[in-house]
Amino acid sequence: MKGTMTSIYNIGCFIGAMSTLITGDKLGRPRQIILGSTVIAIGAIIQTASYSVAQMMVGRIVAGLGTGMNTATAGVWQAETSKMRSRGKLVIIQMANCITGFSISNWLTLGFSFAPKDVAWRFPLAFQIFFTLCIYAMCPFLPDSPRLLIRKGRYEEANEVLAALEGHGATPDSPSVKAQFNIIKDILDREHLNTYSWRQLLSGRGPSGVLRRMILGAWMQAMNQVSGINVTSYYMSYIFINALGISELLARILAACGSVDYLIFACLAYFVIERYGRRKVMMCSAAACSICWVCIAVALGLLEKGGNQYVLGSVAVAFFFVFFASFGMGVLGVPWLYPTEINALEMRTKGASLAMATNWICNYAVVQATLPGIDSLGYKFWIVWAVICFAFIPITYLFYPETANRTLEDIDRFFETEPGILVFNNKLATQLHRPQVFIEQDEHITHQFDKSSGLVGDEEKGPDRVIVEVVQ
Repeated sequence: MKGTMTSIYNIGCFIGAMSTLITGDKLGRPRQIILGSTVIAIGAIIQTASYSVAQMMVGRIVAGLGTGMNTATAGVWQAETSKMRSRGKLVIIQMANCITGFSISNWLTLGFSFAPKDVAWRFPLAFQIFFTLCIYAMCPFLPDSPRLLIRKGRYEEANEVLAALEGHGATPDSPSVKAQFNIIKDILDREHLNTYSWRQLLSGRGPSGVLRRMILGAWMQAMNQVSGINVTSYYMSYIFINALGISELLARILAACGSVDYLIFACLAYFVIERYGRRKVMMCSAAACSICWVCIAVALGLLEKGGNQYVLGSVAVAFFFVFFASFGMGVLGVPWLYPTEINALEMRTKGASLAMATNWICNYAVVQATLPGIDSLGYKFWIVWAVICFAFIPITYLFYPETANRTLEDIDRFFETEPGILVFNNKLATQLHRPQVFIEQDEHITHQFDKSSGLVGDEEKGPDRVIVEVVQ
């Protein structure tokens, strides 16, 4: 029952993420986030007022619906309003904010464990509403995605948003803004995905790579969850108490400290995500996670055979902390960033929705399996996660093209070349710096725009240089 009550939240998240397939583009990014946050608040109220297990489960499902909507929308919104060289860093900041919430929840749970019985659990659940109020205060004043606005034919609004994001006194009539608008519109006009049915797209009869790109994004999200992170996120205190024999108070303190460790390294990922690229960061992080699970399995195996509980328990706790650090540096952020980048411009909302739905259904499976897994397999349970994390290395190396230092439109162009499924030997797919061919394509579009409009580029820089600076 404990496992079901914990994991049923993820069923709500799954349904909420899937719902954005229909509502995501219709409502736009800010209104979708406001809706999701409102649903979370309703779920929080139901949970806080719970008088039975059934009501608590309903509240968790409702809150999950809102969380699913938000997770399927926030990353896409972030990616579509970011410049090429800061996109990864900004999504990492977004994930660090998520881990900040995770850390707050751990310390809040610890602090209120000393409060009277009802207050101890009702107040932490009610506290979720505070963040909905923050969303209400900010979201109405934020711009929608310029790429979504262009897709909807709202060109004037899109130019205004692009100018605002450009800054430095740019206006909708600035050459750099017009050039960026034309690059985005050129890709949309070539894809014209709205002329294809879902059946055609999923059967591979649409533009090249659409189905493949959706699968890459969804599987990256699956890797995020089947790494075992939510074994620790949901059940850290339970593991410390039941597997390591640590007292309840100390277990709660260690779990809260673990969340701070997690947060610190999630923030440090900011400094590596663009410098080393998505592929290398993901593979190194996965290798470190696998080593941590091996060390934890060895420590718990020796403990089961009568080893020194204090020493082996300390080793296991230490490697749980190292796992949080290793995960936070790569396997946390890359899977949340990748689906927002890899999917086709026209399909980005739908692709991200499917990826987030995959995340939450895998999350549900992991959380459901954890308690019986610990009880039935003992130390062998941790070997499962070691093998899975190690498998991420060849999967990423063989199948995943690099998305760092590329505009979202560059990624569309890459798949127009109809690359093979294996990308490890494709320089265009794996090089870290931006391919020259994409820069030249941007310059060509700028020339076309200048000829048709009669504009003359900056005398010193020329139109080519203007567009290169825009995408940077």
